[in-house]
Amino acid sequence: MEENINIYLKQDEPLQSCWLTLRSIIRKHDELITECVKYGSPCFLYRDKILCYLWKDKKSNQPYILFSDGNSLHHPVLDFKGRKKMKSMEVDPNKDIPIELVKEVLTQAIAVKNGKLSK
Repeated sequence: MEENINIYLKQDEPLQSCWLTLRSIIRKHDELITECVKYGSPCFLYRDKILCYLWKDKKSNQPYILFSDGNSLHHPVLDFKGRKKMKSMEVDPNKDIPIELVKEVLTQAIAVKNGKLSK
């Protein structure tokens, strides 16, 4: 657990606050969501399967949520950004986080994990 929180605390503002807020939104969304660190970034699991990551652009430091089942997620805020399977949702750390929008995409991603939306 200590490694999990340290990954957030090592970030400069405004990324740190943005990631901590996203962490809270994601963790509170479903009691079956747990977290770990993978590839040096926060990773969220649903029933022990990767749901999403918190990631940042290497050049701009702009944060985004990276969803693992991108091929099965269909939401206008999601983009492949050159990836083949994962889709991302950009988040502006200098503006209010669109909480309901994040929750919509999380709900869809969980439905895919539960087999309620086709993979």
